[in-house]
Amino acid sequence: MAGSDEARHGIRGVYLLTREDRDSAALLAGVAAALRGGVRMVQYRDKSGDQPGRREQARALRELTQAHAALLIVNDDVELARAIGADGVHLGEDDADLAAARALLGAGAIIGASCYNDPARAEAAARAGADYLAFGAFFASTTKPGARRADPALFAATAGLQLPRVAIGGIHAHNARPLIEAGADAIAVLGAIWDADDRERAARELSQLFCNRSAHES
Repeated sequence: MAGSDEARHGIRGVYLLTREDRDSAALLAGVAAALRGGVRMVQYRDKSGDQPGRREQARALRELTQAHAALLIVNDDVELARAIGADGVHLGEDDADLAAARALLGAGAIIGASCYNDPARAEAAARAGADYLAFGAFFASTTKPGARRADPALFAATAGLQLPRVAIGGIHAHNARPLIEAGADAIAVLGAIWDADDRERAARELSQLFCNRSAHES
């Protein structure tokens, strides 16, 4: 069983991916600025292997996101997501099985699946109970320079799956609009906020793109 419809409705707008940083104060300050700017989803990503440090940071992020009524998703680590009471987990093709993650986290958890540039993978993830589907990279990314490239036509091709779709990969305020217009419900960003001189302002500029679409649709 997938996460609740209410949780799925929260999968919209700017989705911040954290940058690995052992300085927890700096990490939390950056996320707090982004939340003030309108970010509604945060994904904690840390591959350091420092289990006590990762758990400490994840718990602090859980408190911070709850204070801002935002969602916290943990990248890859289902056990960590359960331990700190995160809203869910994001799984790539080499991570835990989606059904196993659902069994561990429960029916209400949000489980996202990386689908890269593959509609067939998206269909399989939807059948397995994913709550959102992530596609990309749409643009060159310094985070994953060798990532498979995706085309915005994927959003039209997967519209029938009736799940929120997330765009990722090299996205910033100047290239996000075509992806949103093509059907992306959310845009996952890293450098567009973390590299900005004013992170709150950068988050607000990205968030405004969704406000503009809502006004146009109404």
